[in-house]
Amino acid sequence: MAVVNRGFGSKGRSDDPRLPPGQHLTDGFPVLSASPTPLIPKDKWAFTLTSETGAQRSWRWHELLDLPSESVVTDIHCVTRWSKFDTHWQGVSVDAILAGVTTDATHAMATCYGGYTTNLPLSELRGGKAWIVYRYGGEDLGALHGGPARLLVPQLYFWKSAKWLNGLRLLVRDEPGFWEGAGYHNHGDPWREQRYEFD
Repeated sequence: MAVVNRGFGSKGRSDDPRLPPGQHLTDGFPVLSASPTPLIPKDKWAFTLTSETGAQRSWRWHELLDLPSESVVTDIHCVTRWSKFDTHWQGVSVDAILAGVTTDATHAMATCYGGYTTNLPLSELRGGKAWIVYRYGGEDLGALHGGPARLLVPQLYFWKSAKWLNGLRLLVRDEPGFWEGAGYHNHGDPWREQRYEFD
């Protein structure tokens, strides 16, 4: 049985063209998690890219920080219907992680400390669309919001921006992640209100 609650309210449009249908603005930053918050010391943190053939490349914390960083200002949208405009992040583009990688993969699975997973088309991670972020609002990203590092994929609902990131697995076929396997939409486009598998 799917873990889905339709009780977030009805679909509807705001007059603000930046706000996807059915969303409302918040000044805060709500914290929603599927499991307890893992606390990962930076000297124990690692990120591993695994190709579809099983080949791996890993980065420790200082190696991530040695990669070119970018500042990102973007709107974010949660499936629970809140949106936040002009959020400020700093991190490494997923393009930098994938630089020089030859792959036949079409999708990726983000993996996290604590066991969370979420699937994404590789096209949503490339072309300046996604980052591994480690600072928010000018400060180190706190554990409650996914620190030390999380995925940021702002064009999709925020459950796709996996907290406590520790890897990406490249896939030649799509596989559902944690929430997708529990009845959430496989893609999660807020502008199309892709909240649940039957949307």
